[in-house]
Amino acid sequence: MGKRALVKGSVLLLLLLLTGCASGTYTSRYGRGGPPVGWKERGIASWYGGKFHGRRTANGEIYNMYDLTAAHRWLPFGTLVKVTNLRNHRSVIVRINDRGPFVKNRIIDLSYAAAKALDMIKTGTAPVEIEKLPAYYGEIRMAPAEGYYVQASSFLSRWRAQQLANRLARHFGTVRIERANVNGLIYHRVKVGPYFSLKEARRVQHWLKRKGYNAIIAD
Repeated sequence: MGKRALVKGSVLLLLLLLTGCASGTYTSRYGRGGPPVGWKERGIASWYGGKFHGRRTANGEIYNMYDLTAAHRWLPFGTLVKVTNLRNHRSVIVRINDRGPFVKNRIIDLSYAAAKALDMIKTGTAPVEIEKLPAYYGEIRMAPAEGYYVQASSFLSRWRAQQLANRLARHFGTVRIERANVNGLIYHRVKVGPYFSLKEARRVQHWLKRKGYNAIIAD
């Protein structure tokens, strides 16, 4: 065996050993089930979106940036964790279905939907605390693929719907008007959103109700 081949083989062996140590950290300490419920970790979170949308994740699923999922270096696939943004104290529950992040000093890589729920899209990263939840968490409710919309009102008149949409646009980033055929009549539904956490959608709903609108949450 030549020197080049020997060096190449040594480097490969070292990489395998390092990989084994990294992936085996939780196994040796906690077993295959990972850490116990209530385990917490603090560090920097990042997020990944459109570039990876539609690609296969480490557990074999197709990555959907609008699902509440995340990548972690070693937590078992399927683990539910509560992620709290330590800057604004917003929280979101995600399911681990991928491996990463592969950047030093980052502990979790969130989907676009999860990052939006934590209000960290613009910053790209945020200091977070993650906490392991039970395998079945009764409070969890995943957002629909396109998020939650809050319907402020519905009109037969397109003009009235547009007037309301213009007013709401001053307070909300996105307002849309949807046509709906109800018993042969065309209604124009004014919706704001999307919101990727039910808590955030309810907050907007309550705000609209205080303003006198009969707001409802719609997918």
